[in-house]
Amino acid sequence: MRTVYGANGSPFVRKVCVMLAEKGLTYEQEPVIPLNVSAEFKKLSPLGKIPAYRDGEATLSDSSIICAYLERKHPEPPLYPAEPFEYARALWFEEYGDTALATILSGRLFFQKVMSPRFFNRAADEAACQKVVAEELPPLFDYLESQLAAGDAIVGKRFSIGDIGIATQFVNFRHAGYTVDAKRWPKLAGYVAGVHARPSFKRLIEAETAFFGTAA
Repeated sequence: MRTVYGANGSPFVRKVCVMLAEKGLTYEQEPVIPLNVSAEFKKLSPLGKIPAYRDGEATLSDSSIICAYLERKHPEPPLYPAEPFEYARALWFEEYGDTALATILSGRLFFQKVMSPRFFNRAADEAACQKVVAEELPPLFDYLESQLAAGDAIVGKRFSIGDIGIATQFVNFRHAGYTVDAKRWPKLAGYVAGVHARPSFKRLIEAETAFFGTAA
């Protein structure tokens, strides 16, 4: 049986779950909070990070590695472009999501607005959040706006790992109570809404919204 180990709200756990759903693969999810993880979990994920993944006797960690494995083992429908440059671009946008977007949307805003008050009994630092939104978000969103053409995919014409890597971070942005300003970034706002409407994302967003008590 396929098992994903990780916590609700992790954009990286979600990334793997979306990949599995897009492939039409069933799986179980075992909750793991990445704080003081057990020695047993470190056998699955030597760095103690989530997600980890088990497929029978095979175990893997790191969302990018797990997704690449799933693509190789279950190639249909393809979620990595076949054309070499588009393939590289999709990996770039996956990385952009995993690093630049994750740092701001998930690591700062989502943590301050959702994780800190709910799990650490600390109020969000509203001034810090406002500063992030005013100063650090715009360059990231400007870049994505400049890269989006007409259509629903960040690379080429097909949904890919690049879209998953970007859109999973915007789920955390949404849970934190924010939306993309459609007047300032119309292509990005439409793109995020379109990807989040896919069944693979929609089901997870609904479940997480119920879990966190955030606005739909």
